[in-house]
Parts: sequence; C-alpha cells; structure tokens
Amino acid sequence: MTGEAQVVSTADRLFYAHGVQAVGMDTVRTESGVSLKRIYTLFPSKDDLILAVLQHRTKQWNTGVDGAIATAGTPRDKLLAVFDFLAEWFREDDFRGCAFINFFGELGGGSTRVAEAVREQKTSFQRRVAELVVEAGGPAFLAPQLVLLAEGAQTTAAITRDPDTAAHARAAAETLIRCAFGR
Repeated sequence: MTGEAQVVSTADRLFYAHGVQAVGMDTVRTESGVSLKRIYTLFPSKDDLILAVLQHRTKQWNTGVDGAIATAGTPRDKLLAVFDFLAEWFREDDFRGCAFINFFGELGGGSTRVAEAVREQKTSFQRRVAELVVEAGGPAFLAPQLVLLAEGAQTTAAITRDPDTAAHARAAAETLIRCAFGR
C-alpha cells in the first residue's frame, strides 16, 4: 500500500470509528506509520484528507452497490439488491452508519467542501437508483422513495444497532415497487 493509500485507509478507519473531530493528524501519523511531514505533503490540510477519505468511501459504496446489482437477475431484483447490500453491510462488526451522513453531521455546517462532497455522493446514489428504475420500466417517482428507504435504513441501523433494519426496508421497497408497477 502506498503512503497515500495508507494514510487514507488509516484516516478512514479512525474517522469512522471515533469521529473526524476527535482524531488529530498526530494520531493518523502514529497509526499509519507515515511521517507528519509526508502526510501534509500529500494532504495540505485536514479537510484535504477528509475529502480523500470521502472519495475512498464513494468508491467502496459504488463497488458494493454495483456488486450487489450485478448478482441480481431481473430489473426489479436489481432495485432490491441495494437493500441486500445494506443487509450485509449492517452486519459488519465495525458498522457505524453512513460515513457521509456522519461526516456531514459533524462538519457539514462548517466545511463547504465536505458538505459538497457528501451532497455529490448522495446525488450520485439517487441517479444510480433512478437509472435502475428506468431499466425496470418504473415510474420516476419510485426512485426517490427507494433512496429515502435506503438512507433511512442506514441511519436507523446505526442508531438501533439492528441489522434487520435492512430486511424491513427491503420489505417496504418490495411494497413500493409492487404498487408503482400496479402489480
């Protein structure tokens, strides 16, 4: 792993587990084994490192969602695959909710760049679900409904520590899909 990748991976793990504001650059240095001078050469500010972590998280999210979708058979199954991805993620030992929501809650009001990066990821997810709805031949209003279920499930699962939240959201999604398609 390169120095940059090591720093981003370490910062991601620390920020996700403890919160962005609770983790200083010295901790990232100690945990990553990369000198502070090198870290600041790679990331001139903590905001730059936070943005790199969010980019890393975006890639992880897209890979996970796309992987789940790829295993689904029908276009409707692809819509539900998002919730299958969530079900697996919610069962991970280190699950702490959506990093984007967490970072936004912690920093969104004070960092325009972080707020923009989070909004960009959320908009990208909305577009992806809208594409799946179109592929399935569904009405446009279905996409934002499914996105709200997925986003709400992430927050609820983080707060309640109940991984079955994904199954409840999936069942609600099945109902919405059935109603939207008229069957």
